Amino acid sequence: MSMAIKDDITWRTIIIYVFIVLFGCLILIKAGIVMTVQGEKWRKMAAANVPVKPVAIEPNRGDIWAADGRILATSVPYYELRFDPIAVDKKVFNAEVDSLALCLSQFFKDGSKAYYKEKLVGARNRKPRPDRYLLINRRRVNHKELKKIRQFPIFRLGKNRGGFQVIVYNERLQPHVNLASRTIGYLNESESGVREGRVGLEAAFENQLKGEAGQGIKRMMSGTWMILPQEEPEDGYDVVTTIDVDYQDIVQHALKAQLEKSGATNGTAILMEVESGDIKAIANLAKKDGTYVENQNFAISGAGEPGSVIKAATIIALLEDGCVSPEDTIDLGSSGRYNFKGSVLSESHGGLGKVTVKQMMEKSSNGIAKLVYDYYKDRPEKFVNRWYAMGLNKKTGICLPGEVDPYIKYPKEKGWSGISLPWMSIGYELKITPLQLLSFYNAIANGGQRMKPRLVKEIRKRGEVIESFDPEEVGGRICSRKTLHEVQDMLEGVVENGTARNIYTSKYRIAGKTGTARMADGAGGYSGGRYRASFVGYFPADHPLYSCIVVIDNPTNGYYATTVSAPVFREIADKVYSMAYVQYGESEYEVDKSLPVCKNGLREDFRTIFDDLDMELDGIRDTDEADWVVTASNEGEHVLLKPRSISYASVPNVMGMGLRDALYVLENSGLKVGVVGAGMVRKQSLRAGSEVRKGSYIQIELR
Repeated sequence: MSMAIKDDITWRTIIIYVFIVLFGCLILIKAGIVMTVQGEKWRKMAAANVPVKPVAIEPNRGDIWAADGRILATSVPYYELRFDPIAVDKKVFNAEVDSLALCLSQFFKDGSKAYYKEKLVGARNRKPRPDRYLLINRRRVNHKELKKIRQFPIFRLGKNRGGFQVIVYNERLQPHVNLASRTIGYLNESESGVREGRVGLEAAFENQLKGEAGQGIKRMMSGTWMILPQEEPEDGYDVVTTIDVDYQDIVQHALKAQLEKSGATNGTAILMEVESGDIKAIANLAKKDGTYVENQNFAISGAGEPGSVIKAATIIALLEDGCVSPEDTIDLGSSGRYNFKGSVLSESHGGLGKVTVKQMMEKSSNGIAKLVYDYYKDRPEKFVNRWYAMGLNKKTGICLPGEVDPYIKYPKEKGWSGISLPWMSIGYELKITPLQLLSFYNAIANGGQRMKPRLVKEIRKRGEVIESFDPEEVGGRICSRKTLHEVQDMLEGVVENGTARNIYTSKYRIAGKTGTARMADGAGGYSGGRYRASFVGYFPADHPLYSCIVVIDNPTNGYYATTVSAPVFREIADKVYSMAYVQYGESEYEVDKSLPVCKNGLREDFRTIFDDLDMELDGIRDTDEADWVVTASNEGEHVLLKPRSISYASVPNVMGMGLRDALYVLENSGLKVGVVGAGMVRKQSLRAGSEVRKGSYIQIELR
């Protein structure tokens, strides 16, 4: 090849190379112009041609917890299953539709293989157009079931090739089913289509539980709608209640058993912690279709005439105004009938003759109405003012929606008559709810101080407390200490000697009051034979821990409170007292005060200390594997160490430990710890050995 030809080829190659480089540079320059100078224009054009919808991204609703961290209400994802038969290849569909129909039939158990095959094939062949989003079954499945269904023939090919469509819905679940279900509440769909709390705690704390919705866009991409988040949602907060699941179970089952036995229409039972006003259990049951369910919160809405349980307030007024003293003797006569302006009030079991005021209270005598009439007939406002001062005319202020106002009429207002005073004194011509009545008796147990019923302790965000609700005192004391002690003695007498003698126990002391009231039946008055049986009181009477009320409406197999509501109280008290004794009782081994007190704790700490003091230890051998020990004396001469088993899988027993060791053990169990006092642990709010979830709150008291 000649040199001229070679030079010609070289120049042509260079020219082509330069041309390609220049062309590439022009492309890059043009792309830069499109992206920068013309970028906004083309983005607007793209947005106009690609379907985009703004959407709200729903947050996760917060949980509602029991006092020990167990879940009372939570949101659980459930899945709606749909099928796009057109997405499936014809050969695959024909080859596997029989197997898929069989799997669906066996899983849902609501139709035969033939039924499901006809449904699937019909969706594919439907004219004029196939059913591309066939609802496979009305029942929504949980996550575990979904994993199984994803392995079915055809469905295992996925969304694009198998046509398997899944729509997620969050459903509100109460793991303990019907325990306090009305108090916990539920969600309903609002007018705007949003599910929101309408009842109970779900409604009361809707703003905290619901969270804040995020923002996103729904865009069609490759034939599929995709949600692209722009602003992340803020999940709802958790609500920590005062409810104890174990106590709730006791209260609800005891109430239900008596309702079934007595054939009553409905009933309420509430358990309250005396010192704090914490509601530990609240049950409301009504008869529906032959069974008892929670469909109304009678505790806060079921205002009615309470009957003789109001006599505690009546006797306080009489004692405070110096009208009587407990040992005064009153002659009630032998007829058991008292005439007030032509209206006759009778005793349930005949005349009592001469009795003391204390005995009158113990026997629940209606003669107390005679005392009230004699001392207050010319100044009825003085008596009613006493009741008002005790707070009987006020709502409790509980956080639940729906609490009704009590009705305590005042002299000279509409409805007041010449017999209103005596009838009110025994629980008629007034209305009060079970919770309002319990709050009054709780004050008697609490040294005269009323407490606002507390149902929620804390609001938490991812385990962190963001708002606390402390126990709250309401008003001043309901009466003087002298009167209070006298009334407390009378209420104990009701159980030891009076109308509630049938629930007396020698194991612990109970104080309370029975009440059997006729229930008005519309225009028929009190002639319908309907009754409200109530018992309200507290235990143990010498050191009150809990107050409780049981109200049962319209029992048909006996109606006296003595045999209807009082036994329910006793069953609740027996079980709760025994559990409280285990929970708050003394440590495992009795401390011998002849030796210095030693806190329970880590074995190696004891060895170090006692070696330095040149003192002997008994009970633990070098071969023992126990890291933790409890202490006791060995006949007053040595300290005896006994092994203590600590399980981090459940709530550990830290009774008798010092603060450092107790914190170490509890925090290693995944619990959040609150501390009250100093010294060694004498109480722990979560029962040792119980199963609670990690991050639950436990309070320990040291002294």
